[in-house]
Amino acid sequence: MRAVPNNTRPPDTLSERLNTPISTAELERRWAAVREAMDAEGIDVLLVQNNSEPTGGYVRWLTDMPAGYYPTTVIFPRDAGMTVISHGVLGEVRELGGVRDGVWRGVDRLVSTASFPSAPYTREYDAEFAITALEPFARATVGLVGTYQMSFAFGDRVRRELSGARLMESSELVDRIKTIKSPEEQELIRVTAALQDAVMAAAMAAVEPGKKESDIAAVGRRRAQELGSEAGIFLASGAPFGTPAPTKPRHQQNRVLQRGDVFALLVEVDGPGGMYTELGRSCTLGPVPAQVAEEFEFTLQARRFTLGQMKPGTRAADVFAAYNEFMRANGRPPERRIHCHAQGYDLVERPFIRFDETFTIERDMNMACHPKYMHNGMFSWVCDNYLIGPDGPGPRLHSYPESIVER
Repeated sequence: MRAVPNNTRPPDTLSERLNTPISTAELERRWAAVREAMDAEGIDVLLVQNNSEPTGGYVRWLTDMPAGYYPTTVIFPRDAGMTVISHGVLGEVRELGGVRDGVWRGVDRLVSTASFPSAPYTREYDAEFAITALEPFARATVGLVGTYQMSFAFGDRVRRELSGARLMESSELVDRIKTIKSPEEQELIRVTAALQDAVMAAAMAAVEPGKKESDIAAVGRRRAQELGSEAGIFLASGAPFGTPAPTKPRHQQNRVLQRGDVFALLVEVDGPGGMYTELGRSCTLGPVPAQVAEEFEFTLQARRFTLGQMKPGTRAADVFAAYNEFMRANGRPPERRIHCHAQGYDLVERPFIRFDETFTIERDMNMACHPKYMHNGMFSWVCDNYLIGPDGPGPRLHSYPESIVER
């Protein structure tokens, strides 16, 4: 490994390149909460890995740095600063030792590795550096966080090399803390919701016959970037009235919109600072058919029912069961994927409103509520965010009208 010199900065001075960094005080609150939980469970160090920016919440929550599109690994000791391993020059090491570099706070050592998922001979590079950082914990208890995103090669090498350590799944330890949003996080969430309102307005204003679905999404994406968004996705789809058109990813947005179509758009981008909300609406190219308007009114009713169930202390799985019973009783199909979910640095964060979720709804969670279903030849839905208050969801965070857009 090759060491590189550090450029020290005055304490608490952050790089001007950072897009809306979280405060150091907020990071310290998170670290203290995690270390307290580690101490309670007898965990000596956490091994964290993410490889996707929209679902890289563990890495960003601990470091305020996006996970990116290559693996980023964080070694988080209970009693010392972090080591971070990320993509870059192979074997380059920066020893920060608590010195502020304007970007990486709470990090003692930065290690870069030139590994690529498309080159299998690099599959153990990240693990080699992680094992070096974990040498002091060879016979300790190591909590694994983000195991769903850890590659088989990484996990297999760690298990072989740390055969004397006790490895345990610890994602839930972090989940229980990060899903409860601090006042600073809640303010960033509100900023994201306002950004998405502006993005939806710009995109819907561009809807007209002759444009591709992807053209509309592109207008939204540009506006999001202009307002400070860094990551996220746009799902869109249009079809003639009477043909259900659930939203699709970019590769399936090539259809040209026509007069009489019903068009749906889901904005799932983060805001400055990296927090997610999501906003979904439908639009008609021409007058809104009576059947579409009537079904949308039922969709709003279904959402009101769900919001009434989401009180602090309620099991998420019970909310899911109650919603599906409501839908069946009203002649609509039950949800079989995911009904609602929390959000933060992850586009989809626990708790999920679905059958297998073990968490309960708690105060200060940021919940995206999006009933969606196909019925009588129509795809009907609506999507907005709510912060959970002491008695349940507070006011809708988005201000975009709760109505079908007519173009």
